[in-house]
Amino acid sequence: MKDFADKVAFVTGGASGIGLGIVKALIGAGAKVVLADLRQDHLDEALAHFRGRGLAERVHGIRLDVTDRAAMASAAAETEKRFGKVHVLVNNAGVGIEGPLRHATYDDWDFGLGVNLGGVVNGIQTFVPRIRAHGEGGHVVNTASLAGLVWMPSFMTVYTTSKAAVITLSECIRDDLAPDHIGVSVLCPGPVKSNIHQAGRNRPEKFRGSSGFAEAEAQLARRTVSPLWMEPEAVGERVLRAIRNDELYIITHGEWRDAFDQRTAAIRAAMPSEVNPDLIRSLRERR
Repeated sequence: MKDFADKVAFVTGGASGIGLGIVKALIGAGAKVVLADLRQDHLDEALAHFRGRGLAERVHGIRLDVTDRAAMASAAAETEKRFGKVHVLVNNAGVGIEGPLRHATYDDWDFGLGVNLGGVVNGIQTFVPRIRAHGEGGHVVNTASLAGLVWMPSFMTVYTTSKAAVITLSECIRDDLAPDHIGVSVLCPGPVKSNIHQAGRNRPEKFRGSSGFAEAEAQLARRTVSPLWMEPEAVGERVLRAIRNDELYIITHGEWRDAFDQRTAAIRAAMPSEVNPDLIRSLRERR
């Protein structure tokens, strides 16, 4: 996609942090945008921001839990009713879930995977068929993390697992969507000024029953945002450029390049050097 004038975008987690940075970039490029967010207070603040700049007609807010498939379908219908055909899907909603692995419960796994991975799946399943159907092409952006590309400590296991899966998912769907002129990008941000540390406050009741991360989430909620962290608006402009250039990977920080090189070197070293071309050929013939 090169031209965003009057195109329609749907952004989950769009009312604060990275999501809001992406929304601002899309609106600046001429798009109409639906901000879908779990937090009504964030929606109210974001919509007031755009109203104050005379952009109220270009934005629409929907309160949405991305783990709720029926609600996602309703949001898609509301988006089309409000603005028309959707061209850009940004699966950005996420939670910075962390805690001692030995204390993890099914509620913690279901929360982390349900939002960070399941929310992406639900967005794709709901919106991509609609984008295919109108035949005008479009773009899908999935927010993962640099944490999905490098070794991370065990207290981030749930988070990192979900983000690594989003990276692989994005790589895999690219060839399927290309014939319909739908591009795919995966955003892998490092430290950005956002509200991702408010995981505990954003945990739906259905995932609260037996969580083992309550203490860790309380500590995380007290984390201060460093002035060294990237501004969400800078991430938004980077995402806009990636959509225009149909870039698969969007990496915001270079500070983890060495860590990434170490991981890939270890994987390469573990691979046998002997190869059988007939094996690969046999697999291709079965497709």
